[in-house]
This record gives sequence, C-alpha cells and structure tokens, in this order.
Amino acid sequence: MKQKRRKFSSAFKARVAIEALKERETLAELSKRFEVHPNMIGKWKQEFLEKSSTVFEGKSEEKSEVDADKLYSKIGQLEIENDFLKKSLNKIGR
Repeated sequence: MKQKRRKFSSAFKARVAIEALKERETLAELSKRFEVHPNMIGKWKQEFLEKSSTVFEGKSEEKSEVDADKLYSKIGQLEIENDFLKKSLNKIGR
C-alpha cells in the first residue's frame, strides 16, 4: 500500500530551516527530532536563505506607491496652476 505524502506548513518549514541555520545540531539529529528526511531540511534551509532578502521589500514598495500618488497629485496641481498663469499672461499681453 502506498504511503500518503505529508504536507508541512510554511511555519514548520521556517522553524526547521532556522534550527538548521543555527547549526547546533547536525541534519541527522534535526531529521530525527522533526521526523523529516535530511534532504528536505537542506532544501528548506536553501529556500529560506534564497527568499530571505525579499522579507523587507514589501515596505519600500508600498512607500513608493504612496510617494508616486503624491507626486502625480502634485503634477496635476502644478499643471492647473501653469495653465492659469499662461491664460493670465495672454490676457495681459493683449
């Protein structure tokens, strides 16, 4: 009979990966402790390291969107003021 494949939560994977990064225990010891194959721990550790740089990107992207909205608003305001001044100068010049 075929064994059903286990699914692990992302929180569990992160916890195991962090334990592996601490290097207080070998992969074999972690494997026994968490009941996971050592290859999976190595894979999760590598994935954790690769994706760790994206943790802090969310805040800067949100800030950029807010800044862009403010800038577009300011551009619109300046265009209106510029048009008003052009019309005023044309009236004075005639």
